[in-house]
Amino acid sequence: MKLLRLKNIYIFLFSIILLYGCNEDFLDVDSRERIDAEDSGEVFEPDDYVISSYGMLTDWTYAFSYLGVTEIISDNGDKGSTPTETGTDKHFLDGLTHSSTTPSITDVWTHWYKSIGRASYAIEYAEEYGLSDENHKNRLIGEAKFLRALHYFWLVRSFGDIPLQHIDLIERVPVEEVYAFIEQDLTEAIEVLPLKSEYAASDLGRATKGAAQALLSKVYLYQERWEDAQNYANMVITSGEYSLEPNYEDIWREYSENGVESIFEVQARGEQIAHGVNQYSQTQAPRGTGGWGWGYNVPSQDLLDAFNTENDNIRRDATIIFRGETLWDGREVSESVENPMYNEKAYSSANLGDSDGDKNVRILRFGEILLIHAEAANESGDANTALSSLNRVRDRVDLPLIETADQGQLRELIWKERRLELAFEHDRWFDLIRTGQAGQVMRAHGKPFEDGKHELFPIPNDQINQTPEMTQNPGW
Repeated sequence: MKLLRLKNIYIFLFSIILLYGCNEDFLDVDSRERIDAEDSGEVFEPDDYVISSYGMLTDWTYAFSYLGVTEIISDNGDKGSTPTETGTDKHFLDGLTHSSTTPSITDVWTHWYKSIGRASYAIEYAEEYGLSDENHKNRLIGEAKFLRALHYFWLVRSFGDIPLQHIDLIERVPVEEVYAFIEQDLTEAIEVLPLKSEYAASDLGRATKGAAQALLSKVYLYQERWEDAQNYANMVITSGEYSLEPNYEDIWREYSENGVESIFEVQARGEQIAHGVNQYSQTQAPRGTGGWGWGYNVPSQDLLDAFNTENDNIRRDATIIFRGETLWDGREVSESVENPMYNEKAYSSANLGDSDGDKNVRILRFGEILLIHAEAANESGDANTALSSLNRVRDRVDLPLIETADQGQLRELIWKERRLELAFEHDRWFDLIRTGQAGQVMRAHGKPFEDGKHELFPIPNDQINQTPEMTQNPGW
């Protein structure tokens, strides 16, 4: 999708957020945009607002704060950079000593609600605009509902009970009700969104029926609704729209963007080199003499050990840049860079060191759906189906097929497979939490994980100060 063609629209809307950013309610984003849009005298098409909702995914938040709350905090990643560089707060997240005033936590809370407000306004605008093409209108609404559901999912798995923006800006709704709203948005989106193959080339990257089905399967996985998770994953698997890239390492190459494995990814490349997820590649690129980035979010020794224990050389070498190696495009990594390892999945070959980078960021892909299918099938007692989906993932990277295992053993194998298959794809911390492994794993690494506290992030202190009626999470 050529997001740059309407770049002026979402830059304009970002300026609105900044202009009205000191309003009392952190969460009342859509009304600020509506006021300025209506007073500007400019007339936008419904598609403009939907595209501006996609544009939120290229924000700086995803290049830095998001790294901290998804990977650096987990056993997969360490802060990186240099010992004296903190990345504002990444040392707190790495050490599990974060608090309600940690900026990265405030950043994701704020930005995700801004994104929800943007999507909600896009839905309302499309409904009221008077489009004559009913199918086009419904598709735009479906895209915005997918984006809204995605951000609510990220919020609920991070913070637990949260406000539903369209209902109340202060009262935190129980997790079950948040998930019910997400499910409603996704179910309605599935009804109206086209298949990936039905989009024109110029619309590549928009939300599809398969993307909504894939996200819904993941939403059900987090709720341990195994049958539903398996069913929706199976819809994606049997759709004929997706398959595994034959070579694992190709998933993150430019020529595989929006490829056969891609279900939904942030469209960051655009028509100009400097347009991308704002510095996503640069913040994670090697740092120091001979380096070209900031060096944050580096692979942990524990992750390397996990790859080596499994003899998983293919995924290890596609995931980790090693000091002194020559990369696939011929670039040599100096022996003098600061850290021994860096995140190769963030490497952007075409635009080395540019402040914006130009790499699409993968959000949902077919490999994960196979593992959701395997986990849900195993928990439902269907070992044969679970083994079949698990082994498709393993076979791609030349690992021995799992022939048999009891339910408990297979559960552990699937969890391990998720770690190795999806390393640095921003799910590891939440996998540890949802499977109940976080306390044991983090304490084994000397991190002060407190049961009943660290399963959720704190509601940001800025939010509590602005809306004192809002309750804080336990332990914070």
